[in-house]
Amino acid sequence: MAYLGDPKQTIEVLNKYRFIFQKKFGQNFLIDTHVLEKIIRSAEITKDDLVLEIGPGIGTMTQYLCENAREVVAVEIDKNLIPILEQDTLTSYDNVTIINEDILKVDINQIVNEKNGGKPIKVVANLPYYITTPIIMGLFEAHVPIDNITVMVQKEVADRMQSGPGSKDYGALSLAVQYYADPYIVANVPPNCFMPRPNVGSAVIRLTLHQDSPVKVKNENLLFRLIRASFNQRRKTLANGLNNSPEISLSKELISEAIEELGVVATIRGEALTLEQFAKLADIIDEKIK
Repeated sequence: MAYLGDPKQTIEVLNKYRFIFQKKFGQNFLIDTHVLEKIIRSAEITKDDLVLEIGPGIGTMTQYLCENAREVVAVEIDKNLIPILEQDTLTSYDNVTIINEDILKVDINQIVNEKNGGKPIKVVANLPYYITTPIIMGLFEAHVPIDNITVMVQKEVADRMQSGPGSKDYGALSLAVQYYADPYIVANVPPNCFMPRPNVGSAVIRLTLHQDSPVKVKNENLLFRLIRASFNQRRKTLANGLNNSPEISLSKELISEAIEELGVVATIRGEALTLEQFAKLADIIDEKIK
């Protein structure tokens, strides 16, 4: 029976092992059963699922996952947490594998093939704020077979992921996430749901991966270079942003022609373009440089 959602139990485990929170790993453990249950429901975990959990901590979410999924693979970077997981909080479960590794160095495709026959998995995580974007983009760009990613992130980051053109939160992350997935904010989570309390609010966001991307583009690499260049200096016009970017080595004339062909005003900023328009611009430029 999952018990670590109770703050008293969490404190007891931490004291027993004299655990010291590591600031470099951004550790904030969840201590709210309602939020834990909401994450499980939102991720639609069933007994058919293999779940990858990133950063299990002392195993709070892992206990809930083990009780609802067929199998759980939990990847934890902090070696000090491994004895707690292996010798204490997860000993009651025979459907969990614990890996002491940096998730950015793990071959997730290999795990999917070995443990799930290559079929899509579900990912659940309470992500450290400092590494949220590299982890999520790493999962997308590795083209791991994933059904959905349900993660706890900083509220501000969740807002950016689901923002549209013209809003202050709209940027490269919004476009990248929406290219690969449909984002939906499940719940806002206040600081008092964590131990220790973070300085900012959090949110649970579910990213349901597209079966087919909503936009088609001939050169995905060029698309994301254009997006990054457009938002690196978001106060500049789209043309100036692309001209000034070290990632885009194209002539001013070619850039101007491509923007004109896109059918937008020459003074438009990147933050006004939709994902579809960025994809079309990438295709126009791709055609011109061939």
